[in-house]
Order: sequence, then structure tokens, then C-alpha cells
Amino acid sequence: MMSESAVSVLPEELRERDQWVCWKEEPRDGKPTKIPVTPGSGAFASSTDPETWVSFETAFEYAGTENADGIGFVFTDDDPIVGVDLDDCRDPESGDVDDTAQDIIERLDSYTEISPSGTGFHVLIEGELPDGRNRRGSIELYDTARFFTVTGDHLEDMPTRVARRQDALVAIHREYVQDSKPDSEYESGNRRTRDETETRDSAADTNVDLEDQELLERARNASNSEKFERLWRGSTAGYESQSEADMALCCLLAFWTGGDQQQMDRLFRQSGLLRDKWDEVHYADGSTYGEKTIERAIANTSEFYDPDTREVSTESVLRTSESSTTASRDESERNRNRAYLVEKNRLLTDRIDELETTLEQKNERIDCLEATIDDLKAELAERDREIEQTREEQAGTTSNCDTASETASLWRRLFGDSSK
Repeated sequence: MMSESAVSVLPEELRERDQWVCWKEEPRDGKPTKIPVTPGSGAFASSTDPETWVSFETAFEYAGTENADGIGFVFTDDDPIVGVDLDDCRDPESGDVDDTAQDIIERLDSYTEISPSGTGFHVLIEGELPDGRNRRGSIELYDTARFFTVTGDHLEDMPTRVARRQDALVAIHREYVQDSKPDSEYESGNRRTRDETETRDSAADTNVDLEDQELLERARNASNSEKFERLWRGSTAGYESQSEADMALCCLLAFWTGGDQQQMDRLFRQSGLLRDKWDEVHYADGSTYGEKTIERAIANTSEFYDPDTREVSTESVLRTSESSTTASRDESERNRNRAYLVEKNRLLTDRIDELETTLEQKNERIDCLEATIDDLKAELAERDREIEQTREEQAGTTSNCDTASETASLWRRLFGDSSK
């Protein structure tokens, strides 16, 4: 439970926002996992659903019960706050800090606290997270759709405010996260993150070792590049649901990355298929939808790209022991079939693009007509009010005339006709 003194050092920039949840530690696959919960109900909290967030005061109060182990802050697109997560960089007994983590903390020079485990740090700054990957080894950067555990265990000599550090953030992202340095440079001893262990234990043993842009270029030049490009743009045409399209793209990424889960996740986040659901926990073991989709895609992929082969294709590698004459004839036949399929795919792709464009135009037309209908309804309502007002005025005038006539008649009966 966070103490009152710890609360007093929390930056006002955080406490004033209604972006707080609680968390409860539960075992998942033999490992402790922090599960976000909604204060009050105790139901699962989502980092993409504001209905499950509360004020700091409400979260702090609920964290004092047996139903939660701590509080957490949710990052969103509507705030300028970026979280820098530094894991496995601090000795909880001696307090010694890894050189890399120390460098990052000093350069960011903003509110920093020790993580719940005591083995890492959370640094909070204001800025805009640069494009590209957001994690490498034990360094992770978040700015939306994630939550940070907050302990209030403030690191001495560091600011108690969330400072704007855009230049430092860009430099650190470039040096420690974006550049293609081996993860071992940040690791101490033989430490391995959970993601690295899962990658090495996966079904794919192929070491592709291609940078993202080079990998994408090869995928776009392969025989099924139309399919890859269509999925990459975010089109779900030909699939009954977006989940099926997600799986299709992940299977292609599994092939090209050799089953590298981290690279698959990083590339998928750059595609047009990315949505909030990707980071939502959907399974009892604490796995997110994205993690499970990647895991299943690797399990369903039997062939992986081998950079040493001359032919760049996602189709199964064909081997033959036939004579060179037969091989040449078969290759010629395959080339003709490939050319036919490429042309057919091109025509289908063009047709899909044409239909998507037509659909967009019709949707725009529908929006325009709905706006016109709303205007006409407003105009009709105004006319009805004017007509009603006119009727009321006419009724008042008629009533006054009748009253004057009745008064004159009464005078004639009482005093006779004065004209006589």
C-alpha cells in the first residue's frame, strides 16, 4: 500500500487526470503477472477503455483493500506523457544501478521512481514518442494503450515533476532502442527477457537477421506481394473478419522473420491492421490478443524464409532430383503459371481497390444526404413554429373583434340607438 508521504511526491500532472486503475498480482504460467483491475468492481480494466479508469483518489482508496496490490496510470493519446520502463537494472539490496539505466535516468532528468519489484525504474516525461520500435531488451517506451504501475517510491535527487524532455527522448530512442545494436549490450550477465526466451524456444530456428525495411522490401517483391501489400495497407477484403486478416498477415510475417516474435509484433504495429484490440488481454493466462495471434501464426507456419536461398518466395521450396532437361521444362511451366497468377492477382487487386473506392464514395454520399435531411428537418420544424405562432395571433385578433361587437350591442339594448 502506498503511504501518504509517497502520495505527496507524485506529480500533480498525474494525479489530476482520471486515468487510474488498480492492479493485482496473479500467477500466470508460473510467473507473477500484474493484472489491471477496475477500482470498485474489481473487474478487469482495459488500457483502451476509459470506462474502466477512475480518479487517483478512488484508485488509491481501493488499493488499500485486499482486492488490489497497487495502482497504475494509463497512457492515452490525449495526454503528452511518455513512460520509460527500465527493467533488471537495479540491485534491490545494494541499490547499485546499471550504467545504461543510470545514463538514461540522468539525461531524462524527470520524475523517476523504483518499480514494485525493486529491480527497475519508471521514468515519466512529457514528449512525443518517435516512430519505430518502442522496445529493445529491457528498455521499453510507452505513450498510449498501456498502464504503468505507480509506487511513489521516488528516486532521490530526481525532480518531482513530469518534465518535458523531447530532445533527450529522441536521442535515447535512437541510441538505445531504434539502432540495430544487439540486445546483449544492455543485458547484465546472462539475463534474458521473457520475449527473448520465447523467441528462442519457438518452432522457428531460422536466423533471418534482416532489418525491418529490408524485410518489407523483400516481402513486397515476392510472388505473393499483392496479398502482403493489401493486408499491410489494412484491407480485410476476402476475409470474413478482421481477426482472420490479422492471422493471415501474422503468418506472412512469421515466414519472413523466421518466427521472431518481437520483430513480428513491431512490424504488425506499423501495418494498417493495427487496432486497440491488439494490446487487450483476452486470455486467462494474461496473454493479449496480439501475443496469442503471433504465437498461433508461428505454430501454423511450417516453412520459414532462408536468406541463403536465391529464390525469394513465400511458397514451399521445391526440390527435384530430375535431370536438368526436365527441371528446365518444369521451371518454364512454373514461370508461365506464376505469370498467370500474378496477372490474375493484379486484376483482382485492381477490382478490390475499385470497389473500395466506390464504397467510400457511397459512404460520403450517404453522409451528405443525412446532413441534408437534418437541415430539412430543422427547417420544417422552424416553419411549424412560425405557422403555430401565426394561428395564435389570428385567434387573438378574432377574439378582440367579437368582444367589441358584443359591447356595442349591449349599449344599444340599454340606451337605444343614439342616432335616432
